[in-house]
Amino acid sequence: KRPRFGWSWKRRSLPESWATGSTMPPKTQQKSKEAKAAAAMAGGKGKKKKWSKGKNREKVANKIQFEEELYTRFMAEVPKMKLITPSALVERLKINGSLARAAIKELEADEKVRRVSYHHAQWVYTRATKEE
Repeated sequence: KRPRFGWSWKRRSLPESWATGSTMPPKTQQKSKEAKAAAAMAGGKGKKKKWSKGKNREKVANKIQFEEELYTRFMAEVPKMKLITPSALVERLKINGSLARAAIKELEADEKVRRVSYHHAQWVYTRATKEE
């Protein structure tokens, strides 16, 4: 009589390894100590994992001294700017930050720009206007 629920053991085929009585793979021939040492010397380390370099900004080659052409452009443009900061000069004229600070000091001495705010981290200047 057939079982009502499930399946019968009689219908199921057993794995082949059960018939042989072993689930282990066949043994391979052991290497001698000399063979192992030779394999270790010949082998070498595998390739190391290459880590990503991350995102690198491109280096900007800003000028560290005024050239004749750049200085005339500086004297023409900067006193007309509404907002004058070292970072604005660096962006517009592609000059070094220390050169921008020195240039602003020179303009302030000539009274071509007027100081709005001064802090060691950020200088803010504006164009000089005629005060009555």
